[in-house]
Amino acid sequence: MFARRRATAAGTVATVLLVALAAGCGGADSPRAGATTGSARAAAGSPAPPQPVRLRLVARRTLPAPVQLPAVAVVRGRLLAAGGLSAADSSVDSILAVAGPDVPAPRVVGRLPQPVHDAAAAGLGRDLLVLGGGSASGPVDAIVAAGPSGRTARVGRLPAPSSDIEAARVGGTVYVIGGFDGAAPSREVLAFTPGRPVRRAGLLPHALRYAAVASVGRRILIAGGTDGSSAQADVVSFDPAGGRARVIGRLPEPLAHAAGAALGGRFYVLGGRGDAAADVRRSILSVDPASGRVRVAGELPAARSDAGAASLAGRVWVIGGRDRSGAASADAWMLGP
Repeated sequence: MFARRRATAAGTVATVLLVALAAGCGGADSPRAGATTGSARAAAGSPAPPQPVRLRLVARRTLPAPVQLPAVAVVRGRLLAAGGLSAADSSVDSILAVAGPDVPAPRVVGRLPQPVHDAAAAGLGRDLLVLGGGSASGPVDAIVAAGPSGRTARVGRLPAPSSDIEAARVGGTVYVIGGFDGAAPSREVLAFTPGRPVRRAGLLPHALRYAAVASVGRRILIAGGTDGSSAQADVVSFDPAGGRARVIGRLPEPLAHAAGAALGGRFYVLGGRGDAAADVRRSILSVDPASGRVRVAGELPAARSDAGAASLAGRVWVIGGRDRSGAASADAWMLGP
């Protein structure tokens, strides 16, 4: 059920092409103090970091209904979005197929056991894992697996109910970042491997919820988020092998409720907002996972916070979200170079 999914040849080729196209693309730098420069790295004999790709809108799809705070992941070559909040601010139970070779248009392909929003999602083998989330009665602790047929089963539980979380997969383990238990935000990084109890894998520098998260290689990058009272600007790198989290850079300004995705060896932070709900951003930021250097890498077609994001076949998708007026969006944007 949880067999490791292999990357497709098409996805590999697309990634190589994107890295090749990245030369000459860039933007305004916001380097971390003391970060190693490319020339110094080359002089030391280390490989130069991958260059950021500036992203722009390539295609647009329309979801069956507006949604914000969906849990998004790629499974079996499909981009899936689970749960979220509707235009009426009610939790939903739908699992949407948004894009993929067999997805000509977004459609519902399954249902969660209960409506949730602010959950985390990851693809593992042939299954979509949906972890935690908020509900009408508060945070939940369920870890649910949705198989290829859309059938769901509970396969584990978090140590405590948690919402406002994100997840990233490294190897055969899914890591859950921060969150909110209904009373306070969390510093914990939790690890879930199918067939084993959830364990604590490490601690963040400070409590965090609503962060942008993605795995880049064997590390997990975490940007922004809120500590429960104010938006944050730290970029954190978490090493699952050693269980260590360290600050490697800073965003140009504090940012929460942003989406995160990895592409071509870079970490992209998309949209988000400041402390005010109406302070919604259009920015696309690129983070070098080695140095922590942050560059501007484009703009979204419109300002969005609380969207989901993932990479599929050399493109970054941004799903749903919330605009400056507070309305949920039915947009699915495909971004590419």
